[in-house]
Amino acid sequence: MSAELAVEDLVKQFAPGIRPAVDNVSFLVPAGEIIVLLGPSGCGKTTTLRMVAGLERPTGGTIAIGGRMVARAATGDFVAAQHREVGMVFQSYAVWPHMTVHENVAYPLKHRRLARSEIATKVAQALELVGLEDYAKRSVTALSGGQMQRVALARALVYQPKLLLLDEPLSNLDAKLRLRLRDDLRRIIKETGVTALYVTHDQSEAVVLGDRIGVMRDGKLLQLSDPVSLYNRPADLFVANFTGASNMLDGVVDGGGAIRLADGTRLPASLAADARDGAAAVVAIRPENLELHPPGVNAHGLYPGRIAAERFHGTQTVYSVDALGTRLEIVEGGTVPRFAVGDHVAVALPADQCRVFTGTAADRSGIDAEARVEA
Repeated sequence: MSAELAVEDLVKQFAPGIRPAVDNVSFLVPAGEIIVLLGPSGCGKTTTLRMVAGLERPTGGTIAIGGRMVARAATGDFVAAQHREVGMVFQSYAVWPHMTVHENVAYPLKHRRLARSEIATKVAQALELVGLEDYAKRSVTALSGGQMQRVALARALVYQPKLLLLDEPLSNLDAKLRLRLRDDLRRIIKETGVTALYVTHDQSEAVVLGDRIGVMRDGKLLQLSDPVSLYNRPADLFVANFTGASNMLDGVVDGGGAIRLADGTRLPASLAADARDGAAAVVAIRPENLELHPPGVNAHGLYPGRIAAERFHGTQTVYSVDALGTRLEIVEGGTVPRFAVGDHVAVALPADQCRVFTGTAADRSGIDAEARVEA
């Protein structure tokens, strides 16, 4: 039976005087929901998951699973991992190589004093759920990486935990297996109805798997939203950049609902009510939300540009375009590139896709460094 997960003011500090690995993080996961924690290395997402699992003691805050308090730092209350009724799937497969697939999946049930016939039924159901019903008698060493991870998932689900925790379970798989298992994972988790907390640094995984996505940085939870809201209404410059809004245009608030860019172009923009005229601002827009047109198209909101580079990816083309006093990245779908290097174009910036933040694009220096680490 799935259960609600409640995390409140969670803190983890590994040593005095240093920045907390997790810094006052709070979120609520209703029963049956999948929450994904997304962020670069060192942001605190795995430490948060390990505290929920009972593998780390919180320095501050509380954790409750199904209404049962399993950690309260202020009083020292702490329920050991084996008594929290959670299943966990690790980055490494963590299967026992000397056992068959059936034996691996059955292992958690043997300590619950179930009848042999009941164990056999539950294992068969779990293996069918992950698509390995024909592999029960095989040694796990004869399986592919994707199949071993399915064994680990079946083992985590076989005793019907209240909560399923997944720590970057796809990162050791090759690209094709990762895509296939990513889609299957959401189906499997939803079929069981289990509440799930999933950790990753991969945006595409987060979007496919999560009912809601929480973006973390420096131990803080910056935003927790459904995928559509996260991508289209990021809370700050870091969230915008980390989720792919890589085009950043510096400017200043120019009154009347506009930003004046460095080259003098005035862009219509949706500004905060307290935005001051003359204040530094950044317009962020995703490459796939910019539009390219042939030169000479007569329409409002088009700006002249020139193709500086073109990269064909098979199903899409990525263009580097010199426009608006900077270099923009623009993605177009389709299997045939429409423009070549040197072509003059007209660039459209849909106003509803432009996000405006205070500050300057120089503020993204730390963001770019983290992105390079992840790459």
